[in-house]
Amino acid sequence: MVVDLIGSCRAFVSVSEAGTFTAGAAIARIPQPVASRRIAALEGHFGERLFDRSTRRARLTPFGRDMLPSAKRLVALADAMEHDARRAKLRPLRLAMPDICATRELAELDAAARALDVFLEFRQAAPRERAELVRVQEVRAALTVVPAEEGTWKVPLGLAGGGGPRAGALHLETLRAGRSGGAPRRVWIQPEDDVPHIRDRLFRLRDSVGLRPAQVSVAESLTAAAAAVFGSDDLLLCSTAQAAELGLAWRPIGEIRLARGYEITAGLGEDAQRIRARLWSDIARCLGAEETT
Repeated sequence: MVVDLIGSCRAFVSVSEAGTFTAGAAIARIPQPVASRRIAALEGHFGERLFDRSTRRARLTPFGRDMLPSAKRLVALADAMEHDARRAKLRPLRLAMPDICATRELAELDAAARALDVFLEFRQAAPRERAELVRVQEVRAALTVVPAEEGTWKVPLGLAGGGGPRAGALHLETLRAGRSGGAPRRVWIQPEDDVPHIRDRLFRLRDSVGLRPAQVSVAESLTAAAAAVFGSDDLLLCSTAQAAELGLAWRPIGEIRLARGYEITAGLGEDAQRIRARLWSDIARCLGAEETT
């Protein structure tokens, strides 16, 4: 017969402390017949009586007195393990996120995770830093940039500027100097998109349509890029969600399709799988990604 050693020891300790099977069962929060069966199973397992049942009170036998300290240690260890397990489940999973994610989107992602008993702690960082944070174990997982066709999440990019919304795509060739008679309009690339599969493709397009090198530039920060756009006719390479947040009119690029791609990088594969499986749509909303799998 398989003995529930921890449950039986818990009943044994409770009855020994209470002095009766009824009171001991109440302490252990189990019915009295269950306490009796568990103690009987423990006695059968050891081949010795733990209690002298010839009296109304539950009096320990000499064998029972010898076994009680070990039973108490086992129960205490089991309780400590349960406590540690509860703490481990509540320990935050540190997740490195793009620093473009707004507070509200991060809060909604956090709330969605908590509903699934997943507790996140965010660390926002630039693209190059996020994978490094995983490597040095400062975070357990990170949303890292990859080419869009390789990513779990895909965020289409276009050009956003001031003024009212316009229909159709915006072609970079229309920004060539001299066509409008004013200062050349510039396209600003924010640090989140300063990665080869986005930046270099846009630079090649810039050169092929005859724009000046300075007309497509990488900004020091998203704030700096947005400020340049607010104060001029310049354009920001961004997602539709970012354009809406900044109050800018967004249009796709006519000559090329660009998109951010994101994947989960984690020190443990099970962390990556858990985040991807349970929080896919919530991360998509946080990133402004397409809602497709």
